Amino acid sequence: MSWYDMTSWLDSGDDPSKDAMGYLDQIPDMIKPYYQPYMDAGNKALPTLQQQYEMLINDPTAMMTQIGQGYTASPGYQYNVNQATNAANNAAAAGGMLGSPAEQQNMAQDISGIASQDYNTYMNQALGQYGVGLTGEEGINQMGYKANTGYANELADVQNSKANLSYAGGANQNMARNSRFNTMAQLGSYAAFM
Repeated sequence: MSWYDMTSWLDSGDDPSKDAMGYLDQIPDMIKPYYQPYMDAGNKALPTLQQQYEMLINDPTAMMTQIGQGYTASPGYQYNVNQATNAANNAAAAGGMLGSPAEQQNMAQDISGIASQDYNTYMNQALGQYGVGLTGEEGINQMGYKANTGYANELADVQNSKANLSYAGGANQNMARNSRFNTMAQLGSYAAFM
């Protein structure tokens, strides 16, 4: 056997870790569709959250003004105004003050209070809904973060498995090569004694 034939025989043998690499390489593409919608949604939510928080931090009054611009009197507002007006007129008429400046001033104060209460109710409800929206957007962003983290961890696990297999494959080939070399050395020793 020539030296070339001997080294070829020493280096022969399949490395099963290389076969496993093909399967490991498929994992990222197989799992990505499960993570992708959440990663996309989270990435889309982040700029919206940043914009809203910047607006709240930089100029909360402008945010309140913007929300307040959507105010329209509630259906109960006119009913409450009518009730207050009728009650004020009845009280003023009973006291002989109907149409007097004092009666008009009291009625204006009552109506102003009703309008203020209606506006405050609107703002509390609107800000509550705004908070629900921000909380929902934060939830979507967190889902995206967790999906990105999960996918990154999966990719790291695949790479780690590939590295371990590559190392094990090399170690196994070295052991096999050493075993074949020892076998050849023993055969050579036997041949020398014969």
